[in-house]
Amino acid sequence: MTFAAPHAFLGARPHDRGAAFCVAGVPLDIGTTNRAGSRDGPRAIRVAARMLTDGRHPVTGVDPTALDLSDLGEFEIALGDIPASLARIEEQAFGLNHLLAFGGEHGVTLALLRALVKRIGEPVGLVHFDAHLDTSEDNFGQRFAHGSVFWHAITEGLITPKRMIQIGIRAPAWPEMYDWTRGQGVTILSAQEVHESTPAAIAEQVREVLGSGPAYLSFDIDCLDPAFAPGTGTPEIGGLASWQAQGILRRLGTLDFRGADVVEVAPAYDVAEITALAAATIGWEYLCLMGAR
Repeated sequence: MTFAAPHAFLGARPHDRGAAFCVAGVPLDIGTTNRAGSRDGPRAIRVAARMLTDGRHPVTGVDPTALDLSDLGEFEIALGDIPASLARIEEQAFGLNHLLAFGGEHGVTLALLRALVKRIGEPVGLVHFDAHLDTSEDNFGQRFAHGSVFWHAITEGLITPKRMIQIGIRAPAWPEMYDWTRGQGVTILSAQEVHESTPAAIAEQVREVLGSGPAYLSFDIDCLDPAFAPGTGTPEIGGLASWQAQGILRRLGTLDFRGADVVEVAPAYDVAEITALAAATIGWEYLCLMGAR
């Protein structure tokens, strides 16, 4: 037990793969390109979630703990082997009704998308919060590193690029990466564009890009400025404030989300648990969207 709640996300019952909504940790971080440590992210997020178990959503009144929700614990990985780990993650994610996953590095999203698309039989639209494009063909010779996840997802046909929007992008990148990404039909919103707009206007643009059809949410915690999320492997200044991300997400309830992940929390670099709490709250907000349906 943690203080006032079981050691599970929002006190969810354990290990029921048949639940309508499942939570799982994916403790993989061997494809990171800077600071490792996000393998410990799921545990830190669960502990921080104790702050979210006593009350309803302040806007919608939803209590996500009332959902048919189960915490499956941590997915198994193959130590030191990225392709084998992705295969194991895909196998464990396949067949779940609706999965909210906590990373772990962003590379785990590829396995989660493979499992989801295999189950529903069609590609998905993507709402992608991040400081980085993650559309490099490889990272330093590693094809399946955390910065290449969406190159693979697009080329494998897991995502419909014209229904993909990236929010908060600001990290250094080669012009060829921007050209390739936009050339696929992806919409890129820089952090500066978000700052010069409003959450309501950004959310409207997200809804226009995604339209109808199945969608997926992938939230890299380094989308947030290091002032709000220092505990991550590749922090980039100039990012979103937590209230901006929260304000955008709260307005996406009309999208047909079929799954989500929150990744790249590295608690060894955190301060006063603020990164873990931000990630836990994003997960909580997502489940509140599902409950509002």
